[in-house]
Amino acid sequence: MIFKIKGQNKIGGKISVSGSKNTALAVLAASVLVKGKVILENVPEISDVLDAFKIIESLGGKVQYQDNLAVIDNKNIENYQPDPEKVKKIRGSINFLGSILARLGKVEMPYPGGDVIGSRPIKTHLDALREVGVLVKEEEILKCYARSSFGGKIVLKESSVTATQVLLMYASSLKKPLEIKLCATEPSVTGLVDFLTAAGLKIKGRGTPFLKVFPSKIKKFVRFKIKPDNIEAGTWIALAGATKSEIFIENLPQDELESVFLVCQEIGIPFKFTKKGIIVLKNQKPLKATKIQTGLFPKFPTDLQAPFGVLLTQASGISLIHDWLFESRFGYLLELNKMGANTEIIDAHRAIIIGPTPLHGKEISSLDIRSGAALVIAGIIAEGITTINEAEKIYRGYERFDQKLKSIGVNLEVL
Repeated sequence: MIFKIKGQNKIGGKISVSGSKNTALAVLAASVLVKGKVILENVPEISDVLDAFKIIESLGGKVQYQDNLAVIDNKNIENYQPDPEKVKKIRGSINFLGSILARLGKVEMPYPGGDVIGSRPIKTHLDALREVGVLVKEEEILKCYARSSFGGKIVLKESSVTATQVLLMYASSLKKPLEIKLCATEPSVTGLVDFLTAAGLKIKGRGTPFLKVFPSKIKKFVRFKIKPDNIEAGTWIALAGATKSEIFIENLPQDELESVFLVCQEIGIPFKFTKKGIIVLKNQKPLKATKIQTGLFPKFPTDLQAPFGVLLTQASGISLIHDWLFESRFGYLLELNKMGANTEIIDAHRAIIIGPTPLHGKEISSLDIRSGAALVIAGIIAEGITTINEAEKIYRGYERFDQKLKSIGVNLEVL
C-alpha cells in the first residue's frame, strides 16, 4: 500500500480516538480464560486485532465482529497450538502464552512477531513462568507445560508489559496467591487488570509495580469496554503541534498522557481541556527545542517518540531524544533527512534534531507502525508530494487512519 500526500494544506477540525490497540490485544488473549461468552465494546478495527481474532478461532473459539463490537464464545476451546502464521505476525500474540497455559495446562506456539524496532527478547516471560513451576522448552517453537498450581512471589528482572500480562493471566489458574513485584504499570496492564477483575479475578495493587493475584472463579460471561488509545491520541497532538493547526481530539485518556502534556508545554504547543477531550490551539509563536527521554509509564512513551521527533524538526534549536528501550527506533530519521531534516543518530539510543527545517516531499518508506504515522505527519508539513511506501504497516495500530486524516482536510490518496 502506498500513501500519496500533498503537503502544506490547511487542516483543522475534530478527530475521535479509537479503542486502545495494546489493551485490546491483551484483553482478547485473556478472553480465552472465560469458558463462555465475552462481549467487548470499542474494539479497534486494525489488522493486529483481526489477526488476534484468527488466533482465537484457531484455538476453537468463535468470533463475531461488527461496528467495533466483538462477541466471543470460547466455551469449546481445546486446541493448545494457535495458528503459527498469525502468531508470527503480531507481537501481542505472546499474551496467548499465559491464557492458553492457564486454560489448558499446556501451550505450543512460535515466537511472536511484530515490528522490527530492536531486540525484543521474552527471557523475562519464560524465567518468570519457570519460577512458578512451568516446564519451558525453548526449541524451534515454544513449548510450555504447567506442572504446579501453587503461587508464590516473583520479582521481574525487567518491568516488561507483556511479561506482566502473561503472569496475570497464568495466575488465574493457580490455587494460591501469586505476588508479582517490579511489574509494568502501562495503561494496557491496568486495562487487562480491569478486564480480569470484571471476569471475577481478585487482584490487588492496580496501577502499581506490585500486584497480587488471588485464586478466584472466572465468570462464564463478561462484558467490557476497551478504553481509548493513548498513543493514537498523542499522535494527533503531535500532528496538530507540527502543523500549528487547531484540532479537537475527542475521547482522550487524559490521565495516561500527562508526560506528553509536559513536553507540549516545553515545546510551546498551546492546548486546553474540555469535558470530551482536548483542543490543540492554533499557534502563532515559534516552537522550542527540548529533550525527550522515553521511559516506563508514566514517563514519555517510546511509541510516541517518532511522531514527536517529526514535530521537533519544526522547533528552534537542538533537541535530544533518548529512547533507552529499543535500539532500532531511529530509522525514520534517515527518511526525514531525505526530506530535508537535519538530524543525527548519535548511537542506538540517542539522536539529535536541529531545527527548524523546511521539509520537501520525497519518496520514503514506513518502517513500522509508529514511524509510519510519523512520516505521514512529515508529509503533511512538507512542500510538494510525499510518497510513503509500505503504508499498510500503519493500519496495524491505527483505525481508519486515512479517513480520519481526510476528515480534517489532509490531502491523502491511498494507492
